[in-house]
Amino acid sequence: MRFMSYAAAVGLAAAFSITTAQAADISGAGATFPYPIYAKWADAYKKETGIGLNYQSIGSGGGIKQIKADTVTFGATDAPLSGDDLTASGLAQFPMVMGGIVPVINVEGINPGELVLDGPTLAKIFMGAITKWDDEAIKKLNPDAKLPSSAIAVVHRSDGSGTTYNFTYYLSAVSEDWKSKVGTEKAVEWPTGMGAKGNEGVANNVSQTKGSIGYVEYAYAKQNKMTYTKMVNKDGKTVEPTSATFAAAASHANWSSQPGFGVILASQPGDDSWPMTAATWILVYKQPKDPAATGEALKFFAWAYKNGGKMAAELDYVPMPDNVVGDVEKMWASDIKDSSGKPIFTAMN
Repeated sequence: MRFMSYAAAVGLAAAFSITTAQAADISGAGATFPYPIYAKWADAYKKETGIGLNYQSIGSGGGIKQIKADTVTFGATDAPLSGDDLTASGLAQFPMVMGGIVPVINVEGINPGELVLDGPTLAKIFMGAITKWDDEAIKKLNPDAKLPSSAIAVVHRSDGSGTTYNFTYYLSAVSEDWKSKVGTEKAVEWPTGMGAKGNEGVANNVSQTKGSIGYVEYAYAKQNKMTYTKMVNKDGKTVEPTSATFAAAASHANWSSQPGFGVILASQPGDDSWPMTAATWILVYKQPKDPAATGEALKFFAWAYKNGGKMAAELDYVPMPDNVVGDVEKMWASDIKDSSGKPIFTAMN
């Protein structure tokens, strides 16, 4: 039976609007991490305004390429661009929503949330140093679990991915071996495993492969009833992936400390913090060739900030704090302008 991800299910309606897209529809491309909530927001926004969202869920690397090629109105990425890159490209960047990356497994007899992993053990699994489910390191974390002696099949992203960037950032933070041999990037030289495209592809492969492990955004795991693991966080506490633990990690972030609000939320302190929390960002031109299109996109994002919190929470995403939204909207007014220097869009609070 073919696997149907939540993103694909929501996308059935979106597919029709894409094929019949009007000139006023908003075009974007990029990260698969936020696709479930972008699709949900888009459906509600079109019902309210008549304006659709044509969003290609192709991965952060693809989104960055498309916005730099100026083929879409906005790009979406889970790996923020540096200040130098933003300046060189003439782009503005702002965070839209937060969520969590979770390990997902397909191990017979193990239910969602029953297995516990920690960062060093996870890194060894994805390096190929731990190859069996009954390895002593996993048994030590799960003394009461009935672990099979079967081989571990690693599934990772094959495309340039902000989810991979945040996942490998976390592994680098908890494992010197990973940091020195593999490192942090949207695409890395994986020591082991099979590749799959997008969060959808990883979820699909894990669901179909016995003994497998992968990493996906939590909405994909939750909506498809996948078996996720608990994690031991930076403070040594075992936590489950929930909007509360994602919010706990985000509460420690200083969003103004990085250009374009580019703060990485992995391995934040706090007893309740989920260790692989991540934000996702939007990229638009500061002086776009089509100011009207960019204005429509910003209007949609302003609507989502104001009205999309409940929908985000239903999918276990975490809305951006009000103070961050205020700073983002001030940036829109000061930085994103037409050729005459007039702000393209000013949010009305």
